[in-house]
Amino acid sequence: MSTQNDLSLESAVHRSLNRRDFLRFCSTMAAALALPSRYVSQIANSLSLATRLPVVWLEFQDCTGDSESFLRAGSRPDPIQPGVTDPSLVDLLFDFISVDYHETLMAPAGFAAEKSLNDVLGKYPNNYLCIIEGALPQAQNGIFCTIHGRSALSIAQQVLPGAMATIAMGSCAVDGGLAAAVPNLTGATGILNAFPGVKNLVNLPGCPANVVNLVATIVYLITFKSIPEIDSQHRPYFAYGEEIHEDCERHDFYEDEKFVLAWGDEGHKNGWCLFKMGCKGPETHSNCRWVKWNDSTNWPIGAGHGCIGCATPHFWDTLTPFYQPVDD
Repeated sequence: MSTQNDLSLESAVHRSLNRRDFLRFCSTMAAALALPSRYVSQIANSLSLATRLPVVWLEFQDCTGDSESFLRAGSRPDPIQPGVTDPSLVDLLFDFISVDYHETLMAPAGFAAEKSLNDVLGKYPNNYLCIIEGALPQAQNGIFCTIHGRSALSIAQQVLPGAMATIAMGSCAVDGGLAAAVPNLTGATGILNAFPGVKNLVNLPGCPANVVNLVATIVYLITFKSIPEIDSQHRPYFAYGEEIHEDCERHDFYEDEKFVLAWGDEGHKNGWCLFKMGCKGPETHSNCRWVKWNDSTNWPIGAGHGCIGCATPHFWDTLTPFYQPVDD
């Protein structure tokens, strides 16, 4: 006789996932959220029973890098079965969310696109997730970013109150990012500064933010009906609780004072510490070392380049020049 959990898994499989892919996805999410393995079954049960979560993705003053991060988490070869391709995190996530509005991705345009947004807000009051990419310019009444004649500030003011939660995706949405760097002529700023009372805000800084952290945050929201535990900057601890420097694979070389002094020198070839080349790992809190990039194949320090601290507040102003140690 099937158990309730078996029935739930069958429901998920019916959505286009097979049982193996679904359970691997849930295990990956538990690991990304730094949850013990016993939570895998709870995540699996919650996802399989949940209706698809409506998502409104707003894109403001940005380079579209965070959308690219989201979309380019593509499928990859299965390491165990040659010739078999694993579905990507985004492939799997689309079984549990419905991106009902995203200017870059959606088919409707013009008035039809605007109608799509209004339809979501009217149909799912207080029951949709808002993801914001890009900064909100405040100078001159926000004229530096307008969509169909409306400022980013005006659109956010319409959407944020009815969202069950809001995710600021990437450094621009978190604190203004590059657009807010000195001299910040457009008055660019992040969501929290523009809307201090926004409810259930999760900040995912990074330039761009890592899609694994976005997916894990959404999975947590669906599973536990709340946002993950956050710090004073509204960043989830599971992704930004640890200093890159302490977890770095080159940390022992730092302790032994073995530093790369020039690109391509013997220290660089031997994987020594990149601090003297400007690595900002000691100033940056992020889980890049563990979730990595390009389908979890590598990360900047692993590839031989120092961290530029893109998950650090206002990193364009506070951590430049990027090829100079912060204490020199």
